[in-house]
Amino acid sequence: MTRPSPIPRTPSAYAYPLLIKQLLHAPLAVNPEQEIVYRGQVRHSYWTMRHRIGQLASGLQSLGIAPGDTVAVMDWDSHRYLESYFGIPMMGAVLMTVNVRLSPEQIAYTLNHAGVRLLIVHADFLPTLALIRAQLENVDRFVLVSDDTFALSNAPLPDGFSAEYEALLAASPPDYAFPDFDENARATTFYTTGTTGLPKGVYFSHRQIVLHTLATMAALAAAPSQGRVHRDDVYMPLTPMFHVHAWGMPFVATALGVKQVYPGRYAADHLLRLMQGERVTFSHGVPTLLHMILSHPDSAGVDLSGMKMIVGGSALPRGLAQAAIDRGIDVFTGYGMSETCPILTLAQVKTSLLGDAATELDLRTKTGLPVPLVDLRIVDDEMRDIAHDGEASGEIVVRAPWLTQGYLGDAAGSEHLWAGGYLHTNDIGSIDSDGYLKVTDRIKDVIKSGGEWVSSLELEDLISRHAAVSEVAVIGIKDSQWGERPLPLVVLRPGQSAGTEEIQEHLRNFVRSGAISKYAIPERVLFVDAIEKTSVGKINKRLLREKYQNAPPLSPAFGTHP
Repeated sequence: MTRPSPIPRTPSAYAYPLLIKQLLHAPLAVNPEQEIVYRGQVRHSYWTMRHRIGQLASGLQSLGIAPGDTVAVMDWDSHRYLESYFGIPMMGAVLMTVNVRLSPEQIAYTLNHAGVRLLIVHADFLPTLALIRAQLENVDRFVLVSDDTFALSNAPLPDGFSAEYEALLAASPPDYAFPDFDENARATTFYTTGTTGLPKGVYFSHRQIVLHTLATMAALAAAPSQGRVHRDDVYMPLTPMFHVHAWGMPFVATALGVKQVYPGRYAADHLLRLMQGERVTFSHGVPTLLHMILSHPDSAGVDLSGMKMIVGGSALPRGLAQAAIDRGIDVFTGYGMSETCPILTLAQVKTSLLGDAATELDLRTKTGLPVPLVDLRIVDDEMRDIAHDGEASGEIVVRAPWLTQGYLGDAAGSEHLWAGGYLHTNDIGSIDSDGYLKVTDRIKDVIKSGGEWVSSLELEDLISRHAAVSEVAVIGIKDSQWGERPLPLVVLRPGQSAGTEEIQEHLRNFVRSGAISKYAIPERVLFVDAIEKTSVGKINKRLLREKYQNAPPLSPAFGTHP
């Protein structure tokens, strides 16, 4: 078959490779004096950021870093991290973002597996570094980060450190000539935070990050009202910058030229002060962070109306979404995974479906509509498409130009991930006639009881609607008669009480309306003080299954929040 030929190219024409550096052109031309704020203490403009990006690259080059080398960062969410998002890959090196919430042994593993040569590390993590330093196989250069640079200027660097970050930048010229190179060159590496086995390395090219940025920006800006992000917004992440490029939003915010606020270490009272003082209007995070913000005693005194927040990482419970809406927050779900860079869908409400509060709440808490360029399917075990009727469910498989092309150093795992030419999410979902995806469970978390499938996510959503429930996780535990049965773990709101029978009756209302089967009603409810989370704030269902698999046959009949 004859294939189309590439377009003819004039020898002097610029091919314009899709490199991360290209994302800086528009903000520097349109809004160069816009602010970038760190903790309310450091303020500088986009011009200054570009100046510092050049200094960072020059400084790293002076320390022997060359294209292809991997540079890792261990820092809180900061203007420095934003500079690393750009400066390190723009010079042709690879940025590795270190998950500082992993165990020291896992951190050492990821640094070695990624082949890191230089580590930029905040002083807060020096104790962790001391525990693993002898295990590091490739790292031979260290740069110290501290918010107390004045004190550091009068103190010697820790043993083996080459420089302090601010001193390195101050001593380095800003006019680094960032070269053009293949847009398919690797830009970033980070590690999945799965609950079993060793972390897996995923990697992304410049081209993938640029296309992800453009598609996500298009999806956010295309919304006429609900879920719309634009140049006048003020952005602050509530997702750690080590986690999936902070969902890619720092790249989006920079390309738009919006004011950016980086909070450093997360503490609810500090986050609320920044939201109020800097007039933050756009953020994103896991349900745990949203819950932490809304339930903090200082929250009542902060006007959150007009704020937009994407919730991802775990399902957005309907009860939590309603609590956010009651505070004036435009909250909606975003969906993706470490392997997908990550945004695949956003639960923005179509204009034609606005107006009815119950319908809107239902759509906001679904998984959402595919963003541009995403080819998303639900399929059976034979990779055949499932009907888009909102009822039939299958595995979610995807194609998009920004999906990781494999797991670093794991050929077998990579082939399994991409079996049949589509990336397998291991999520089960359905798609309705309006095109909205709803993830109903993880393949490994779905509960099979007496031949009936019970969705843990659906049960969590329904239980969360009870007025006394603050948080809930549902796991499957072994049952001699039915194989598995659902076990809800419930954290109650302060000052509230509820019993097992009350939760069961609450669920029977949904059985009567046809929302769930009677088989889904659990025999037991455990009332707990807290629900264990993973390092990125997701409910750790593997740990919960291990902890409660042999729970006593009868739960407490009554629970009261301490």
